[in-house]
Amino acid sequence: QVQLVESGGGLVQAGGSLRLSCAVSGRTFSNYAMGWFRQAPGKEREFVAAISGSAGSTTSSDSVKGRFTISRDNAKNTVHLQMNSLKPEDTAVYYCALRWGASRTYAGGYNYWGHGTQVTVSS
Repeated sequence: QVQLVESGGGLVQAGGSLRLSCAVSGRTFSNYAMGWFRQAPGKEREFVAAISGSAGSTTSSDSVKGRFTISRDNAKNTVHLQMNSLKPEDTAVYYCALRWGASRTYAGGYNYWGHGTQVTVSS
């Protein structure tokens, strides 16, 4: 049974920072690609960032490039999303996701999901 549990969300002022974490259990973590997605009210779930398995190559959406950084700690079965220079438009529920093989930038490419953590950025 694979479980993904996000943490680290909260309320922050514009320009501030948050660090999200996603703890994974039930799989050999280093074999799997991990992704972060977000969903704002009334909008579709959108890709934020992804990181491959052992190689650790990363990709991110244009909207967060230069502000958000994805990283992973395979020894701790954890993936992080460091979010800097936050904007009100970053407000959303953030989800982590897992898939076998190379990372993907679309939600349908992932097999397992966490329940999400709320990030709210005030102006």
